[in-house]
Amino acid sequence: MELRIDRAAVERCRSLAASIVDPVSTFIAAHSTVAVERSVLRLLGVDGIGRDEIPLPNLLVDGLPPRMRARGVATAFGAALAETGLEPQPLAEALGAGRYSLEQFIDVPAAAVRGALRPFVERTLARLRERRAERLERLTRLPQSPPPWLYVIVASGNIYEDRTAAVAAAQAGAQIIAVIRSTGQSLLDFVPFGPTTEGFGGTYATQENFRIMRSALDEVSERLGRYVMLTNYASGLCMPEIATMAALERLDMLLNDSMYGILFRDINMKRTFVDQHFSRMLNAFSGIIINTGEDNYLTTADAVEQAPAVLASQFINEEFAHRAGMPDEQIGLGDAYEIDPDLEDGFLFQVAQAQLARQVFPNAPLKYMPPTKHMTGDIFKGHLIDAMFNLTSVMTRQSIHLCGMLTEAIHTPFLGDRVLSIENARYVMNTARHFGDEISFTPGGRIERRAQEVLANAEALLERVAARGLMPAIQGAVFADVSRPPDGGRGFDGVFARADDYYNPFEAALAAVPAAGSPR
Repeated sequence: MELRIDRAAVERCRSLAASIVDPVSTFIAAHSTVAVERSVLRLLGVDGIGRDEIPLPNLLVDGLPPRMRARGVATAFGAALAETGLEPQPLAEALGAGRYSLEQFIDVPAAAVRGALRPFVERTLARLRERRAERLERLTRLPQSPPPWLYVIVASGNIYEDRTAAVAAAQAGAQIIAVIRSTGQSLLDFVPFGPTTEGFGGTYATQENFRIMRSALDEVSERLGRYVMLTNYASGLCMPEIATMAALERLDMLLNDSMYGILFRDINMKRTFVDQHFSRMLNAFSGIIINTGEDNYLTTADAVEQAPAVLASQFINEEFAHRAGMPDEQIGLGDAYEIDPDLEDGFLFQVAQAQLARQVFPNAPLKYMPPTKHMTGDIFKGHLIDAMFNLTSVMTRQSIHLCGMLTEAIHTPFLGDRVLSIENARYVMNTARHFGDEISFTPGGRIERRAQEVLANAEALLERVAARGLMPAIQGAVFADVSRPPDGGRGFDGVFARADDYYNPFEAALAAVPAAGSPR
């Protein structure tokens, strides 16, 4: 089934998105952040904690004078590598303990700095290639069933309890497991170290927690004969660091939006734009599928009214991702089934939105989010609404399907709730698998008119944003009815201008890699 939509309008939207992102890309190219610099250290092999249990990447970056930070932490750290002959981790520990200072190596020649860095950069890039190859081998040997892939969240706060819940969900039919982060972690300007058991509302994203969950899902994948994917959240003040850890531990997907943190966590927009670019470069190289966050717009504003803003944001997210080298097959643009169930023909509007996204972004692994805003304590009605959501997903060929919970807004779902949710989705996906191939839309009918209206309004919105500029548009509450100032919000003090001789060896290496094909 296909909608008749204005293809010229689609191309016009893409052109507008490019003009919107152009000046932001110029800003990104001239700036870095403390999170990007900490990611460089992690990629070089620095991990662990130092004095007062402060992560070593934080100790080293925070200890750099501004003039040295502007050149990039790799320049200072590479000079210390060249002079001391130490490996990155022992050097970081010595620096953290105060046995050396990065300032004492400031006069080391650039050629020596880059020569000292090169073997460690090449070692990490080789490891990332190996991790990507491991994923491909497992997907080939343990293939997924066709999309929509069933995506289930676990979030107890204790990684070991999450591991148990994740295995149970996979055995019940889940194809993707997302470990939701502890409440407020996106606002921490450091990454906790080691396994954690005391998160609130979720489990801390740490490299060890990633390793524990990846190992458990690999084991259950072998038993089930199908690869179970792992997802976490590369957002907030440590966005590129989490992308780094995810790449090293072979996560398959990351929530990684260009504007979510700005709008919904009050993280400074300049910080977010720089961080999302480097994190997406890593994701592109590592074969990680990103999930964008347009569904969140529909939780703060009316889903019918905000539909054009959702589509406009999808175009902008796509453009930012392309600038970071991501192929379409890794850009999981977001949408949600959030229209008021009491609205007459609301289901038709839902189908129009989902099908429009599918046709506008034909190669993207779209992520479809379940109804949450209008769910109530009537679990029977909620289960039925989720079934309508499931039907919309399979008939419009969505890719990543976050299973709705019949107890949404009541409590953190029990294992039994997740099983019922998965059974609902599996039934609908199976019984209506080729439904979309057997029907057609009435030319000029309600669904088609709605899709054409959303596209036209998205184009008009993008025209206004292009004329105004993205940062002023965000300040003007164009997206999700939320206003944020360009120089306000959390993390602004962690943004800095690059010096003329700034150097990030991983950025240089990743930028030289052409966009790869599908990681699936």
